[in-house]
Amino acid sequence: MNVKTAVTRIVRNALFAAPILLAPALTGVVLQDSALTKYATTGVAFAQDDKPKNTQKTRKTPALRENVYKKLAEIQVFADAGDWNGALKELNDVKEDSGKWNGYELAQLNNYYGFVYYSLERYAEALRAYERVVSNPDDIPVGLETATLYTMAQLYFIQEDYPKAIEVLTRWMEASPIVGADAYVLRGQAYYSLNNFNKALPDINWAVNDYESKGKVPKENWFALQRAIYYEKGDNKKVVQILEKLVKHYPKASYWRQLGGMYGAVNRERDQLHALEAAYLMGAVTNDKELLNIAYLFLGEEVPYKAAKIIDKGIKDKRIEPTSKNLETLAAALRMAQEVKESLPVMERAAAKSDTGDLYARLAGIYLDNDMFDKAIDSGEVALKRKGIKREDQLQIVLGMSHVNKKQYDSAIKAFKKAAEDKRSAKFARQWIQYAESEREREKQLAL
Repeated sequence: MNVKTAVTRIVRNALFAAPILLAPALTGVVLQDSALTKYATTGVAFAQDDKPKNTQKTRKTPALRENVYKKLAEIQVFADAGDWNGALKELNDVKEDSGKWNGYELAQLNNYYGFVYYSLERYAEALRAYERVVSNPDDIPVGLETATLYTMAQLYFIQEDYPKAIEVLTRWMEASPIVGADAYVLRGQAYYSLNNFNKALPDINWAVNDYESKGKVPKENWFALQRAIYYEKGDNKKVVQILEKLVKHYPKASYWRQLGGMYGAVNRERDQLHALEAAYLMGAVTNDKELLNIAYLFLGEEVPYKAAKIIDKGIKDKRIEPTSKNLETLAAALRMAQEVKESLPVMERAAAKSDTGDLYARLAGIYLDNDMFDKAIDSGEVALKRKGIKREDQLQIVLGMSHVNKKQYDSAIKAFKKAAEDKRSAKFARQWIQYAESEREREKQLAL
């Protein structure tokens, strides 16, 4: 089986980024004293090292009157207690008296509706409320507008309305004095969800590069999104680079496993082996195909002992099926590792499970090499009965040599003559016939 192809399949199933879930920045007003009520808390948190991209705009907005403040304060009591149904009932009662409220006061009322609906997980209604908040931006402070837009973008994302999430988030980015890396990641995730990889990539790259330029480690799910986009674009070298960062900063077994598969995709077989071995030691490689792939890689790097250990443990753990082929591979690895005694019972099991006599023929040769002549003859005879032998001429040579070593010259000559019927072994077989005949004659002379 093609190792690179098989392991790449594993990676393809695991490379997709998990959805980046950001809790919406809720814009509920926390009422304190009347001097502060004309400014809404934004609820949007920015990193300390985020820098403004432009000067904060200001607006002259209508005032929040004392009687309106008191009504909103009553709603705040329910919100502080987490009684969202009570808060919603109070909102509906207050709304009946809002006919003469100014634009800013109505925006604050709708802001509360959005906050409460979100807390009740009624996201569609929350969005409609927030849309009313920003419907007349000249009536509200810039801070309230930008915070509401950011919240709306995240709610659209939760609703899986990615085009609208991108539209609103872009509007927020253009209006906000500070745009952090999280916003670029959120928009990149939305583009990714729409399979628009060409637009998703600049956003996630901006976020990752921004952090790395400041000596900070990007978040794990940022790397995951970046990796997934490059994978979709077929840039395997970039995927490898990102996975190398992941195993450095977030050393999980699954990343080592994926990195091993991607090393194979870019023809870095030795690195592939090291990465997959790390994943194996961390317990991330468990199914038979993956385990056998690692074993084959070890065999390719001429490390047969490790290959044998992996297959043997896989069989004992019931993760690798003890088929004739798998047992044959294990036996071959043990022989290559000079563990001949251990390989013999394994090869015997492999031959017994085989449907043809070919493995018995090969087993006869192994017995001959280890001076186990009786077993070589027995295995050879079983092989002939089962048939399906690839090179019967070679088996007849093995049988003949085994009989010679037992001084059974007539049987040996008979086997060599059969071998000589195949032109590939004819010359060698005739030499052995001459030797067997001479030995038979010599034994006769000694017996006189």
